[in-house]
Amino acid sequence: MSIHPIRGKWKSTMTDRERFNRQMHYQSVDRCFNMEFGYWKENFTQWDIFVDNNIRCTPEANLFFSFDRIQYIGRATTFMSPPIEEKIIEVKEDSKIIINQDGLVVEVPLDGRGSSIPHCLKSSITDPEDWKKIKTEHFDLNHPSRKLDIEAIKKDLPDDEVRDFPLGIHCGSMIGKIRDMLTFEGLAYAVYDYPEMVEDMVETVCRCVEQAMDQLLPHFKFDFAAGWEDICFNHGPIVSLDFFKEVVVPRYKRINNKLKAYGIDIWYTDCDGDIRPLLPLFLESGINCLFPYEVKSCIHPGVLFDEYGKDLRIMGGVDKMCLGEGPDSIKKYLQSLEKYVARGGFIPFCDHLCPPNVKPVDYLYYLDLKEKMFGMG
Repeated sequence: MSIHPIRGKWKSTMTDRERFNRQMHYQSVDRCFNMEFGYWKENFTQWDIFVDNNIRCTPEANLFFSFDRIQYIGRATTFMSPPIEEKIIEVKEDSKIIINQDGLVVEVPLDGRGSSIPHCLKSSITDPEDWKKIKTEHFDLNHPSRKLDIEAIKKDLPDDEVRDFPLGIHCGSMIGKIRDMLTFEGLAYAVYDYPEMVEDMVETVCRCVEQAMDQLLPHFKFDFAAGWEDICFNHGPIVSLDFFKEVVVPRYKRINNKLKAYGIDIWYTDCDGDIRPLLPLFLESGINCLFPYEVKSCIHPGVLFDEYGKDLRIMGGVDKMCLGEGPDSIKKYLQSLEKYVARGGFIPFCDHLCPPNVKPVDYLYYLDLKEKMFGMG
């Protein structure tokens, strides 16, 4: 399918790769790196600019808006491999109950609509015996599915010497995906009822990540590392700081040692909610960039930049609520970010998937204003 962009790429004198690396290292750039995180599924059926132009997904939207290119690889084998086979248990009038790839029994809409977390009914892991079975079947480091086809991956990417966009290596999830397996409530109980089981889960996942990294790192010149946790809500993390420091941080440090050995010193993790209690531990571990940094459940990104200085980077941080309030709020909020974008280490974009309540005309106003303020023109 051919995508006909609705906007031109921002004026540039650097490649996307040069720009990203310099901006993330607080060095001078031609302009701000231009990207967005993505959109709710509903946007692709409700926004006229998407419907009229047959834009059906975020990768197509990225081309449609001519955003700078950024990519990462390596996620496939950092967790279950093979994944749990998805099965339908029951079909209702408007929903179906399935076992998903995390082993959860969940209820989801029949039409597939909705961008929220599915309603969880039951976890496949409730005690150490359950974990032992899942570990044997889906976390075997010797399973053939864990061997990456490096040559096939290379064929999908330009050579490092000519690649003009930043490439990241995925560093998995030490506790967020475990939360997905156990459920929020299940993890809260398991940390106290089965602490050895939970630590073994973290260690097992860490080994999966290390194995994937060991296969990829020698063959590609990565510009950054990317991870996913999503273990914070509007009142902070769902695990105790002691647990995080004693169980999770040592594994992060092992991963960071591998990254440093290959010259990778920018590492972001995707963690929503109020991350402030965890931030010192992230930085201690080597994670020095927040993504997509939700504002309303945390605080204005400038507050953290003022506190942590150039030890911290942020990608995201544009309050989605302001985008939904129209041009005046959009302009006021972007003006509050201006000095932080100028100092570096900050790539502003909507602080999660852009919701459908944002009017397309206001979104285009936001993109135009962002270019005027943070681009070259």
